[in-house]
Amino acid sequence: MTAVGRPRSIARSYLYVPGDQPDKVARAASRGADACILDLEDAVAPANKATARATVSAFLADGRAAAPAAPQWWVRLNADTPAADIAAIAGPHLTGVVVPKADVDLLAEVHRLLGDAEREHGLPVGHVAVFALLETAGGVLRAEAVAAAPRVERLGLGEADLAAELCLQPGPDKVELWPLRSRAVLACAVARLAPPVGPTETVLRDPDRLEATSRLLLRQGFRGRTAIHPAQVPVVNRVFSPTTAEVEAAQDIIDRLGGAERNGSGVAVTADGRMIDAAVARSAREVLSRAVAGR
Repeated sequence: MTAVGRPRSIARSYLYVPGDQPDKVARAASRGADACILDLEDAVAPANKATARATVSAFLADGRAAAPAAPQWWVRLNADTPAADIAAIAGPHLTGVVVPKADVDLLAEVHRLLGDAEREHGLPVGHVAVFALLETAGGVLRAEAVAAAPRVERLGLGEADLAAELCLQPGPDKVELWPLRSRAVLACAVARLAPPVGPTETVLRDPDRLEATSRLLLRQGFRGRTAIHPAQVPVVNRVFSPTTAEVEAAQDIIDRLGGAERNGSGVAVTADGRMIDAAVARSAREVLSRAVAGR
């Protein structure tokens, strides 16, 4: 279920920002990411959780979060303290919450807590969306139910947590995790959500690797990626934006199909002689939609 009343484009890049570091939070909007995830979880030491809540709450409450061309603002909760986290950060400038270790029961609790917070702040029901992270074996096995849970707008994978729980030892291409990636892609398609968000590349000083692993995720059905450093954002945005040639080819397909239909024919072919059917046209429209979203 998409949050009501707030249509938005599908974000390509989600930049994690430690919630207990005011300087980084203040600079987050200038980093070029489509969305920023103000983190209350892994990036924050246990002793600093209260500081992180206060910092994020203060930022979201003032005018900086609502500046023109501001990114989407998401907050990653702690799975064990969702009530305290939501009470601190809920408000009109919050796009949504990222729920780690997402399962059906936790998402139901988050849905209830967000409803209470929306009423308290005078916001419409469903104003705050949910980005569910599949990070446990149970979450992956019930991925379809997680994707169908109230407010869930996007799914992501926490591959480090999954590898640890499943005793996997992923190689450089992480082929051992590809079946889990496919499960997330399928769950999103069944629930009619936007395609899932790819996991973070933890090797920070290798832009070629970042590009290669991002293009692999794109081929596997993902349409965005998280980042843990601002330098990763431009590469992620570029990879998940269609090229000029791809846009032109997609538009040509739509134009040719439209021309055939106007001429009373259901058959059209591309410039290189390939037949254009409904599936080809659907893929072309998806490319065009990403081009518009990335502008």
